[in-house]
Amino acid sequence: MNLERIRNFSIIAHIDHGKSTLADRMLEATNTVEAREMVHDQLLDAMDLEQERGITIKSHPVRMKFNAKDGQEYELNLIDTPGHVDFAYEVSRALSSCEGAILVIDATQGVQAQTVANVNLAMKHDLKIIPVINKIDLPAANLPLCYEQLEEVLAIPREEALAVSAKTGQGVPDLLEAIVERVPSPKVSEGDHAAALIFDSLYDAYRGVVVYVRMFSGSLKRGDRLRLMSNRLESEIKEVGVFTPEMKAADSLGTGSVGYLIPNIKSPSDARIGDTITEAKNPCPEPLPGFQEIKPMVFSGIYPIDTADYEQLKFSMAKLQLNDAAFMYQAETSAALGFGFRCGFLGLLHMEIIQERLRREYNMDIIATYPSVIYHVYMKNGEMKLVDNPVHLPDPSEIDRIEEPMISARIMSPSCYIGDIMNLVMSKRGLCTNTESLDAEHVIITARLPMHEILIDFHDKLKSITRGYGSMDYEQDGYQAEKLVKLDILVNGDPVDAFASIVHTDHAYSRGRLLAERLAGVIPQQMFQIAIQAAVGGKVIARETVRQLRKNVLAKCYGGDITRKRKLLEKQKEGKKRMKQIGQVNIPQEAFIAVLKNADE
Repeated sequence: MNLERIRNFSIIAHIDHGKSTLADRMLEATNTVEAREMVHDQLLDAMDLEQERGITIKSHPVRMKFNAKDGQEYELNLIDTPGHVDFAYEVSRALSSCEGAILVIDATQGVQAQTVANVNLAMKHDLKIIPVINKIDLPAANLPLCYEQLEEVLAIPREEALAVSAKTGQGVPDLLEAIVERVPSPKVSEGDHAAALIFDSLYDAYRGVVVYVRMFSGSLKRGDRLRLMSNRLESEIKEVGVFTPEMKAADSLGTGSVGYLIPNIKSPSDARIGDTITEAKNPCPEPLPGFQEIKPMVFSGIYPIDTADYEQLKFSMAKLQLNDAAFMYQAETSAALGFGFRCGFLGLLHMEIIQERLRREYNMDIIATYPSVIYHVYMKNGEMKLVDNPVHLPDPSEIDRIEEPMISARIMSPSCYIGDIMNLVMSKRGLCTNTESLDAEHVIITARLPMHEILIDFHDKLKSITRGYGSMDYEQDGYQAEKLVKLDILVNGDPVDAFASIVHTDHAYSRGRLLAERLAGVIPQQMFQIAIQAAVGGKVIARETVRQLRKNVLAKCYGGDITRKRKLLEKQKEGKKRMKQIGQVNIPQEAFIAVLKNADE
């Protein structure tokens, strides 16, 4: 197709503002998908997890044909993107393949925290932004508020905004016309070299690696020999195609197109997201500007419940990393849990989704350790160590100070909840640095908090105290020295590394008491008494006891002198004492699962 009639765009928004539903109406309005083929709402959200939770996790491309009012047929390439802060990397990858972005704002909620973050991301990529106010059919819709916030918060003129209803389809034809008129066509690159950017990929059990690409120059077709510029790997193209939204084979992919390539590559690690694909016989001189390498912010250990599944888990993680470049992993071992992996994630929801995908898509029985972040540990000899696992924390006598990662959080909420939000921030060792009124009813609170404190329940508590109206976006904001200590859990005198964590001294006692109580409730009774202790630097700060199973040795003494009974009791006492010294407590896997699963409650 003529380059002038191609439009590449993404849909960006805060979570649950109607991106995927709007994509459904676009598919119907352009007759890309017939009404009878709409087997479920949010058709582009193909994963079970996406449909269950009602959120977009992966970006999904689709090609649509649209006959505009000027009588021309246009090719519209849409990439639907996630809205949650943990999947901002997915959004940035999608935006690098587009010239325009549709910004969706919920008419009942107005501008939210992630709306602001996504607009800033689109502006960094120099995209044309088309603001869309969705859900105008609802009785609670407040259009004047949305127009005011659009100008005050995002600095976008209200005249550019379109009012639509993704549920009923109202205003969608006008939106498609606006895309044709406002979004620029792809630029023609210099030279005749084929150059395509890999913005996503997946692993197919039958066809191997499938890469999603945006063609920036030249064309690629089946039978061509391609070259990956990062590792100089060459391979023959087995198939090229487009998304309709299913994969559909095509003759070739030309400049400006979005589609997929299936090279003859079997190893998931060979095709990297952000890499440039070119022709082997006529390669482009330098790679396309990819997007920045993402750095994980949250770490957790993932171990197979059955140690025989280690190799299968390793292969499953390699395939999952191909589909989610923000997920990092490396092998590690634990005395309690055996062989496993230390995994890096962008946030807690990201971690939860990865674990659930491993269980569902790859049938892996896994257990995850308590999440942690990267600490900067400064030694007394001047050396600085990066520690993401509490087990690797050096001896306290050698440590000068420990610095923990901080975040700058933007919390948007109705102004009536400002006091509760400030109390929540302070309870998490945070500091509110700025409060700004958006309008008569809404405020933005800027706060600086330790990242470790928001890992578990901060978002849930924020939603609870604001009755669901609060939203949060955050970014890293350097490191800060704090009084941090390693909390060890000892079972019968032996430390269990799976339960070790780095905590603030103010929270060490309560956390140690909680873990000790939980363990005491799940460890089965032995023939001897078991002490469960929480310790900081060798000092026990909390203790629980699992009582021993007791055999009634006096059952056969139905009479006789009292000294006989005492003799039997003393003999039993000596036996239990000796058993406690040489006995080992095997903590069952169910105990690890029960404690680690509930450690955040």
